[in-house]
Amino acid sequence: MVLLDINGVECRYGSTKILENVSLTVKEGDFVGVLGPNGSGKSTLLKSISRTLKPYKGSIMLNDKDIYKLKSIDVAKQMAVVPQENAISFNFTALEVVMMGRSPHLARFEAETEKDMQITRKAMNLTNTWHLASRPVNELSGGERQRVIIARALAQEPKVLLLDEPLTYLDIINQLEIMDLIKSLCVAEGIIVMAVIHDLNLAARYCNAALLLKNGKVFAAGSIDVVLTSENIKNVFKVDAIVRKNAVTDSLYVIPMSPQKASPPRNCSIHIVSGAGTGTVLMKALQKEGYIVTAGVLNVLDTDFETAEFLNIPVISEAPFSPITEKSCMANLDMMTKAGFVVITSVPFGYGNLPNLESALEAVKSGTQTYVIEEEPIESRDFTGGKATALMAELRKQGAVFIKRASELPTLVNANHDLMELQKNGQKEIPGHTKKVTKEIVQTTRRKEQN
Repeated sequence: MVLLDINGVECRYGSTKILENVSLTVKEGDFVGVLGPNGSGKSTLLKSISRTLKPYKGSIMLNDKDIYKLKSIDVAKQMAVVPQENAISFNFTALEVVMMGRSPHLARFEAETEKDMQITRKAMNLTNTWHLASRPVNELSGGERQRVIIARALAQEPKVLLLDEPLTYLDIINQLEIMDLIKSLCVAEGIIVMAVIHDLNLAARYCNAALLLKNGKVFAAGSIDVVLTSENIKNVFKVDAIVRKNAVTDSLYVIPMSPQKASPPRNCSIHIVSGAGTGTVLMKALQKEGYIVTAGVLNVLDTDFETAEFLNIPVISEAPFSPITEKSCMANLDMMTKAGFVVITSVPFGYGNLPNLESALEAVKSGTQTYVIEEEPIESRDFTGGKATALMAELRKQGAVFIKRASELPTLVNANHDLMELQKNGQKEIPGHTKKVTKEIVQTTRRKEQN
C-alpha cells in the first residue's frame, strides 16, 4: 500500500514562517482536499511535497523513504504535479507536452516506444484532449491548456497526484469531468490525490478527506464530514455557513451566508410560517434587519427547521413527517399573537401543516398584522381538497396583506414598523419611503385598527 507521511513540516521563505508543524498521513486511494483561506499555506504545502521547497523542519516520507533523499527521477516515477501556473515557453504541440510525462520512465536519449504512445493517448482521451494533439499548446484556450497539463501528469502513471487549484480556467462541465476522472482514478487505481480546492462544495462532493489550514497551521484534518463543519468554516473563513447532506449526491453541501452588517436591533418580533426551504432566505434577511424572528410549526429535518437552528431562531417543532399536535398548535398561536407581524411563505399545504394556516387566521382576527407571500397561487399548492384555499381567502378578507415576492417583505415590514413607531409620537408620514409603500402601509395599518 502506498503511504504518504508528512511529519512536523515547517516551511519558510527567508525568515518568514509559512507552515508550522504540519502532519498528515495519506493512504492509497485517498482524495484529500487541501482547504483554507488565501495565504494559509496550501500551495506551499504542495511545493514542499513535490520537492520544490525543502522544509525547514520535518520530513516527507513516501513508502517510508524520505523524498528529499531520493533521486528526482525516482520521485517523478511515483509523483506527478499540476502546478498553479503552467507557463510553457516553447510552442510544443499538445501531444508533445503530454508525451513529456513519459520522460521519467525513459533512459537518457531513449526514444518513446509504442507503449509510451499508448499511455499518452489514453491520458489524452481521459482528459478529452486527443483532438488537440496537433495543436500548438500556446494557441489553446486556458481551459484546454489546463486539461493538457493534467493529461501530462496522468501520463506519468503516478502513485501520488498533486493538484494546485486544478480547476482554474475550466468551465463547469470541464470541472465536473476532470473531478469525476480524478475520483475514478482514486477508486479504481488507488492513486493518492492531494488537491488545493477553493470551492468547498466541490471538495465536499469529491474528497473523502480534507486538511484545513489556518495561518500556516493545521486547524482540522480527517474525513470530509469531520473537517467541513459550520463551526470550522466560521472559525477559518470568518463566514457563517450551513452545511447539510445532499439527498441526491449523498455528499455534503455548503451554503455560505453573505457577511452583512446588521441593522440596529428592533423591539419587534416576526413569526414565520414556512417549510421546505421557503423561509430560509427570509429568516436571515429579517434577522439582518434587526428583528427577533421566530418560526413554526416545522418538522425536524425540514430545511427551514435546520436554518432556524443554525440562526438560533426559536422554533416550534414536531417529529419528522408527523402532523401538528394540539400542544404545538397552541404554542405556535401564542408566538403569533405575541409577534409584531406574522409572515406566511409560499409553502405547500397539506393536512399535516394545515393547522399553521388556521392559527394564522386566529392571529389575524386578534389583530396581528399578517403578510402572505403568494409567489405561487394557493390553488397549485393546496393538497387539502380546497381547505387551504378557503383559509387563504378568509385571511385576505380579515386584512392580511398579500404580496407577490418575498424580496418585497423587508421593505414593507420596515415601513409598517416605522410608521407605527412614528404614529406613537403623533406623526403620520414615513420619511424615506415611496408614496406607493406609504399608501399600502397606511391602508394595512387602518385595517389592523379596524379589526
